[in-house]
Amino acid sequence: MTRVLVTGATGFIASHVILQLLERGYQVRGTARSADKAKRLNQALSDYAGKPIEIELVRLDLTSDDGWAEAMGGVDYVQHIASPFPPDVPRTADDLIVPARDGALRALKSAKAAGVKRVVLTSSVAAVDNGWGDQGPAAFDETCWTKLDGGNPVSFYAQSKYWAERAAWDYVAGAGDGLELAVINPVGVFGPLITSDVSTSVGLLVQGLSGKIPAFPRIHQGVVDVRDVARAHIEAMERPEAAGERFIVCERSLWMSEIGRILASAYPDRKIPTRDMPSWLARLLGVFNPSLRFILPNLDRQRVYHTGHAELVLGMDFITAEDALLASAEGLVRMGKA
Repeated sequence: MTRVLVTGATGFIASHVILQLLERGYQVRGTARSADKAKRLNQALSDYAGKPIEIELVRLDLTSDDGWAEAMGGVDYVQHIASPFPPDVPRTADDLIVPARDGALRALKSAKAAGVKRVVLTSSVAAVDNGWGDQGPAAFDETCWTKLDGGNPVSFYAQSKYWAERAAWDYVAGAGDGLELAVINPVGVFGPLITSDVSTSVGLLVQGLSGKIPAFPRIHQGVVDVRDVARAHIEAMERPEAAGERFIVCERSLWMSEIGRILASAYPDRKIPTRDMPSWLARLLGVFNPSLRFILPNLDRQRVYHTGHAELVLGMDFITAEDALLASAEGLVRMGKA
Protein backbone atom coordinates (compact mmCIF):
# COMPACT_ATOMS: atom_id res chain seq x y z
CA MET A 1 0.00 0.00 0.00
CA THR A 2 1.29 3.47 -0.90
CA ARG A 3 2.25 5.47 2.18
CA VAL A 4 1.96 9.25 2.52
CA LEU A 5 3.54 11.35 5.26
CA VAL A 6 1.41 14.37 6.26
CA THR A 7 3.17 16.98 8.37
CA GLY A 8 1.21 19.17 10.76
CA ALA A 9 -1.45 16.47 10.88
CA THR A 10 -3.65 18.11 13.51
CA GLY A 11 -4.10 21.29 11.47
CA PHE A 12 -7.17 22.48 9.57
CA ILE A 13 -5.97 21.64 6.05
CA ALA A 14 -3.99 18.56 7.02
CA SER A 15 -6.91 16.84 8.76
CA HIS A 16 -8.95 17.07 5.55
CA VAL A 17 -6.00 15.88 3.47
CA ILE A 18 -5.68 12.85 5.74
CA LEU A 19 -9.34 11.90 5.38
CA GLN A 20 -9.28 12.22 1.59
CA LEU A 21 -6.07 10.20 1.38
CA LEU A 22 -7.68 7.44 3.44
CA GLU A 23 -10.76 7.53 1.20
CA ARG A 24 -8.49 6.99 -1.81
CA GLY A 25 -6.85 3.98 -0.20
CA TYR A 26 -3.54 5.42 0.95
CA GLN A 27 -1.79 4.53 4.19
CA VAL A 28 -1.16 7.70 6.19
CA ARG A 29 1.44 8.64 8.75
CA GLY A 30 1.02 12.03 10.38
CA THR A 31 3.39 14.30 12.27
CA ALA A 32 2.80 16.75 15.10
CA ARG A 33 4.90 18.58 17.65
CA SER A 34 3.52 16.17 20.25
CA ALA A 35 2.73 12.50 19.64
CA ASP A 36 0.32 12.74 22.60
CA LYS A 37 -2.16 14.36 20.21
CA ALA A 38 -2.69 11.06 18.35
CA LYS A 39 -5.68 9.91 20.38
CA ARG A 40 -7.48 13.26 20.07
CA LEU A 41 -6.77 13.47 16.34
CA ASN A 42 -8.00 9.96 15.63
CA GLN A 43 -11.14 10.59 17.67
CA ALA A 44 -11.84 13.84 15.79
CA LEU A 45 -11.28 12.16 12.42
CA SER A 46 -13.54 9.28 13.43
CA ASP A 47 -16.30 11.60 14.65
CA TYR A 48 -16.24 13.61 11.43
CA ALA A 49 -16.09 10.57 9.14
CA GLY A 50 -18.69 8.60 11.10
CA LYS A 51 -16.47 5.53 11.26
CA PRO A 52 -13.39 4.41 13.21
CA ILE A 53 -10.15 5.94 11.93
CA GLU A 54 -6.70 5.42 13.36
CA ILE A 55 -3.53 6.78 11.80
CA GLU A 56 0.01 6.64 13.09
CA LEU A 57 1.21 9.96 14.52
CA VAL A 58 4.90 10.65 15.15
CA ARG A 59 6.59 13.58 16.85
CA LEU A 60 8.46 16.00 14.58
CA ASP A 61 9.49 19.61 14.98
CA LEU A 62 10.24 21.95 12.08
CA THR A 63 13.19 23.35 14.02
CA SER A 64 14.95 20.05 14.76
CA ASP A 65 16.47 17.23 12.69
CA ASP A 66 15.37 14.64 15.26
CA GLY A 67 13.05 11.95 13.93
CA TRP A 68 12.81 13.03 10.30
CA ALA A 69 14.70 10.06 8.87
CA GLU A 70 12.56 7.63 10.86
CA ALA A 71 9.33 9.41 9.88
CA MET A 72 10.25 9.10 6.19
CA GLY A 73 10.81 5.36 6.42
CA GLY A 74 8.74 3.52 3.80
CA VAL A 75 7.11 6.75 2.60
CA ASP A 76 6.28 7.23 -1.09
CA TYR A 77 4.91 10.80 -0.97
CA VAL A 78 5.05 13.72 1.43
CA GLN A 79 2.37 16.34 2.03
CA HIS A 80 4.32 19.08 3.81
CA ILE A 81 1.56 21.16 5.34
CA ALA A 82 3.07 22.10 8.71
CA SER A 83 4.01 25.74 9.02
CA PRO A 84 4.91 27.72 12.14
CA PHE A 85 2.55 30.28 13.53
CA PRO A 86 3.49 31.26 17.08
CA PRO A 87 0.77 31.84 19.70
CA ASP A 88 2.06 35.36 20.28
CA VAL A 89 2.57 38.08 17.70
CA PRO A 90 6.11 37.60 16.30
CA ARG A 91 8.54 40.36 17.19
CA THR A 92 10.57 40.04 13.99
CA ALA A 93 10.10 38.55 10.53
CA ASP A 94 12.76 35.93 11.32
CA ASP A 95 10.56 34.52 14.08
CA LEU A 96 8.41 33.15 11.24
CA ILE A 97 10.81 33.05 8.28
CA VAL A 98 13.50 30.88 9.85
CA PRO A 99 11.32 27.97 11.04
CA ALA A 100 9.15 28.07 7.88
CA ARG A 101 12.12 28.07 5.49
CA ASP A 102 14.25 25.64 7.50
CA GLY A 103 11.26 23.36 8.10
CA ALA A 104 10.49 23.17 4.37
CA LEU A 105 14.12 22.41 3.58
CA ARG A 106 14.29 19.84 6.37
CA ALA A 107 11.24 18.06 4.93
CA LEU A 108 12.61 18.17 1.37
CA LYS A 109 16.10 17.00 2.29
CA SER A 110 14.72 14.16 4.40
CA ALA A 111 12.38 13.16 1.57
CA LYS A 112 15.24 13.20 -0.93
CA ALA A 113 17.41 11.04 1.34
CA ALA A 114 14.54 8.55 1.80
CA GLY A 115 13.85 8.18 -1.93
CA VAL A 116 10.43 9.85 -1.77
CA LYS A 117 8.95 10.41 -5.23
CA ARG A 118 7.18 13.75 -4.76
CA VAL A 119 6.59 16.40 -2.11
CA VAL A 120 3.52 18.64 -2.18
CA LEU A 121 4.18 21.85 -0.26
CA THR A 122 1.47 24.05 1.21
CA SER A 123 2.36 27.65 0.48
CA SER A 124 -0.11 30.54 0.22
CA VAL A 125 -1.18 33.38 -2.04
CA ALA A 126 0.72 35.42 0.55
CA ALA A 127 3.78 34.32 -1.46
CA VAL A 128 2.08 35.65 -4.60
CA ASP A 129 0.14 38.86 -4.02
CA ASN A 130 1.79 40.92 -1.27
CA GLY A 131 3.94 44.01 -1.66
CA TRP A 132 2.57 45.05 -5.04
CA GLY A 133 0.87 48.18 -3.80
CA ASP A 134 -1.12 49.81 -6.60
CA GLN A 135 0.94 48.09 -9.29
CA GLY A 136 -0.61 44.63 -9.00
CA PRO A 137 -2.12 42.85 -12.02
CA ALA A 138 -5.86 42.77 -12.64
CA ALA A 139 -5.72 39.13 -11.51
CA PHE A 140 -2.82 37.32 -9.87
CA ASP A 141 -1.59 34.04 -11.35
CA GLU A 142 1.16 31.52 -10.62
CA THR A 143 3.82 33.62 -12.37
CA CYS A 144 3.43 36.33 -9.71
CA TRP A 145 5.59 36.51 -6.61
CA THR A 146 5.27 38.73 -3.56
CA LYS A 147 7.48 41.81 -3.88
CA LEU A 148 9.69 42.34 -0.87
CA ASP A 149 11.62 45.26 -2.38
CA GLY A 150 8.75 47.30 -3.80
CA GLY A 151 8.53 49.76 -0.93
CA ASN A 152 5.12 48.46 0.20
CA PRO A 153 4.52 46.77 3.58
CA VAL A 154 4.62 42.97 3.62
CA SER A 155 3.49 41.09 6.72
CA PHE A 156 5.87 38.77 8.55
CA TYR A 157 3.59 35.89 7.61
CA ALA A 158 3.76 36.73 3.89
CA GLN A 159 7.53 37.05 4.11
CA SER A 160 7.78 33.60 5.70
CA LYS A 161 5.62 32.04 2.97
CA TYR A 162 7.68 33.72 0.26
CA TRP A 163 11.04 32.60 1.61
CA ALA A 164 9.90 29.06 2.43
CA GLU A 165 8.53 28.51 -1.07
CA ARG A 166 11.53 30.13 -2.77
CA ALA A 167 13.87 27.95 -0.75
CA ALA A 168 11.92 24.83 -1.75
CA TRP A 169 12.09 25.62 -5.47
CA ASP A 170 15.79 26.49 -5.22
CA TYR A 171 16.50 23.20 -3.46
CA VAL A 172 14.84 20.94 -6.06
CA ALA A 173 16.55 22.92 -8.81
CA GLY A 174 19.93 22.24 -7.19
CA ALA A 175 20.95 19.73 -4.54
CA GLY A 176 17.49 18.16 -4.54
CA ASP A 177 17.46 17.47 -8.29
CA GLY A 178 15.33 14.37 -8.97
CA LEU A 179 12.86 15.03 -6.16
CA GLU A 180 9.54 16.18 -7.60
CA LEU A 181 7.84 19.20 -6.05
CA ALA A 182 4.37 20.69 -6.48
CA VAL A 183 3.10 23.70 -4.52
CA ILE A 184 -0.43 24.68 -3.51
CA ASN A 185 -1.09 28.41 -2.97
CA PRO A 186 -4.51 28.74 -1.30
CA VAL A 187 -6.32 31.96 -0.52
CA GLY A 188 -8.24 32.22 2.77
CA VAL A 189 -9.27 28.67 3.67
CA PHE A 190 -12.72 28.07 5.15
CA GLY A 191 -15.07 25.09 5.40
CA PRO A 192 -15.92 22.32 7.88
CA LEU A 193 -13.88 22.06 11.08
CA ILE A 194 -12.66 18.58 12.00
CA THR A 195 -10.45 19.50 14.95
CA SER A 196 -10.47 22.50 17.26
CA ASP A 197 -7.51 23.92 15.32
CA VAL A 198 -8.79 27.20 13.88
CA SER A 199 -6.89 28.72 10.98
CA THR A 200 -6.11 32.41 10.77
CA SER A 201 -8.69 32.77 7.99
CA VAL A 202 -11.43 31.11 10.02
CA GLY A 203 -10.39 33.27 12.96
CA LEU A 204 -11.60 36.29 10.99
CA LEU A 205 -15.13 34.88 11.18
CA VAL A 206 -14.91 34.59 14.95
CA GLN A 207 -14.54 38.36 15.11
CA GLY A 208 -17.79 38.84 13.19
CA LEU A 209 -19.86 36.03 14.68
CA SER A 210 -18.97 37.11 18.20
CA GLY A 211 -19.75 40.77 17.59
CA LYS A 212 -16.24 41.75 18.64
CA ILE A 213 -15.89 44.37 15.92
CA PRO A 214 -18.44 47.00 14.84
CA ALA A 215 -17.71 46.61 11.13
CA PHE A 216 -15.38 44.61 8.92
CA PRO A 217 -12.13 46.14 7.68
CA ARG A 218 -12.14 46.84 3.96
CA ILE A 219 -10.29 43.67 2.98
CA HIS A 220 -10.86 41.84 -0.29
CA GLN A 221 -10.61 38.23 0.83
CA GLY A 222 -10.13 35.22 -1.43
CA VAL A 223 -12.26 32.27 -0.29
CA VAL A 224 -11.73 28.57 -0.89
CA ASP A 225 -13.19 25.53 0.82
CA VAL A 226 -10.76 23.37 2.78
CA ARG A 227 -12.18 20.27 1.06
CA ASP A 228 -11.06 21.70 -2.28
CA VAL A 229 -7.65 22.61 -0.86
CA ALA A 230 -7.24 19.02 0.33
CA ARG A 231 -8.32 17.67 -3.04
CA ALA A 232 -5.84 19.96 -4.80
CA HIS A 233 -3.04 18.61 -2.61
CA ILE A 234 -3.86 15.04 -3.56
CA GLU A 235 -4.37 15.75 -7.26
CA ALA A 236 -1.00 17.55 -7.25
CA MET A 237 0.52 14.43 -5.70
CA GLU A 238 -1.04 11.96 -8.11
CA ARG A 239 -0.99 13.70 -11.49
CA PRO A 240 2.32 13.44 -13.36
CA GLU A 241 1.81 16.79 -15.08
CA ALA A 242 1.60 18.60 -11.71
CA ALA A 243 5.30 18.13 -10.93
CA GLY A 244 7.21 21.40 -10.97
CA GLU A 245 4.07 23.55 -10.82
CA ARG A 246 2.40 26.05 -8.47
CA PHE A 247 -1.39 26.13 -8.15
CA ILE A 248 -3.53 28.97 -6.86
CA VAL A 249 -6.79 27.65 -5.42
CA CYS A 250 -9.67 30.11 -4.95
CA GLU A 251 -13.41 30.07 -5.61
CA ARG A 252 -14.01 33.80 -5.42
CA SER A 253 -12.86 36.99 -3.71
CA LEU A 254 -15.29 38.89 -1.48
CA TRP A 255 -15.08 42.08 0.57
CA MET A 256 -15.29 41.24 4.24
CA SER A 257 -18.54 43.20 4.48
CA GLU A 258 -19.98 40.84 1.85
CA ILE A 259 -18.87 37.93 4.00
CA GLY A 260 -20.61 39.60 6.92
CA ARG A 261 -23.86 39.74 4.97
CA ILE A 262 -23.61 36.02 4.15
CA LEU A 263 -23.14 35.24 7.85
CA ALA A 264 -25.85 37.65 8.96
CA SER A 265 -28.40 35.99 6.67
CA ALA A 266 -27.69 32.64 8.34
CA TYR A 267 -27.51 34.00 11.90
CA PRO A 268 -30.09 36.83 12.06
CA ASP A 269 -30.14 36.79 15.89
CA ARG A 270 -26.46 37.76 16.08
CA LYS A 271 -25.06 41.25 15.75
CA ILE A 272 -22.83 40.46 12.79
CA PRO A 273 -21.32 43.52 11.08
CA THR A 274 -22.27 44.05 7.43
CA ARG A 275 -20.64 47.43 6.82
CA ASP A 276 -17.12 48.52 5.90
CA MET A 277 -15.01 49.85 8.74
CA PRO A 278 -13.28 53.18 8.03
CA SER A 279 -9.69 52.36 7.22
CA TRP A 280 -8.30 54.79 9.80
CA LEU A 281 -10.27 52.91 12.47
CA ALA A 282 -9.04 49.51 11.23
CA ARG A 283 -5.46 50.72 11.56
CA LEU A 284 -6.12 52.01 15.06
CA LEU A 285 -7.80 48.79 16.19
CA GLY A 286 -4.96 46.79 14.65
CA VAL A 287 -2.68 48.15 17.35
CA PHE A 288 -4.66 46.13 19.92
CA ASN A 289 -6.15 43.29 17.81
CA PRO A 290 -3.62 40.80 16.35
CA SER A 291 -6.22 39.31 13.97
CA LEU A 292 -6.72 42.73 12.40
CA ARG A 293 -3.03 43.63 12.43
CA PHE A 294 -2.24 40.53 10.40
CA ILE A 295 -4.32 41.72 7.41
CA LEU A 296 -3.69 45.47 7.47
CA PRO A 297 -1.06 45.48 4.67
CA ASN A 298 -3.86 44.53 2.26
CA LEU A 299 -6.36 47.09 3.49
CA ASP A 300 -8.42 48.65 0.63
CA ARG A 301 -6.70 46.51 -2.03
CA GLN A 302 -8.82 44.49 -4.44
CA ARG A 303 -7.32 41.05 -5.04
CA VAL A 304 -8.55 38.70 -7.76
CA TYR A 305 -6.94 35.41 -8.78
CA HIS A 306 -6.68 33.30 -11.92
CA THR A 307 -7.51 29.67 -11.12
CA GLY A 308 -7.42 28.28 -14.65
CA HIS A 309 -4.15 26.45 -14.02
CA ALA A 310 -5.62 24.44 -11.13
CA GLU A 311 -8.79 23.80 -13.12
CA LEU A 312 -6.89 22.59 -16.19
CA VAL A 313 -4.06 20.58 -14.60
CA LEU A 314 -5.71 19.35 -11.39
CA GLY A 315 -9.28 19.12 -12.69
CA MET A 316 -10.56 21.44 -9.97
CA ASP A 317 -14.08 22.77 -9.74
CA PHE A 318 -14.81 24.66 -6.57
CA ILE A 319 -17.35 24.50 -3.76
CA THR A 320 -19.04 27.90 -3.50
CA ALA A 321 -17.66 30.56 -1.20
CA GLU A 322 -21.03 30.74 0.57
CA ASP A 323 -20.95 27.02 1.39
CA ALA A 324 -17.37 27.26 2.64
CA LEU A 325 -18.07 30.24 4.87
CA LEU A 326 -21.28 28.83 6.35
CA ALA A 327 -19.61 25.47 7.03
CA SER A 328 -16.92 27.27 9.03
CA ALA A 329 -19.49 29.32 10.90
CA GLU A 330 -21.47 26.20 11.79
CA GLY A 331 -18.34 24.55 13.16
CA LEU A 332 -17.34 27.58 15.18
CA VAL A 333 -20.78 27.84 16.75
CA ARG A 334 -20.96 24.09 17.42
CA MET A 335 -17.54 24.12 19.11
CA GLY A 336 -18.42 27.17 21.17
CA LYS A 337 -15.72 29.31 19.59
CA ALA A 338 -18.13 32.00 18.41
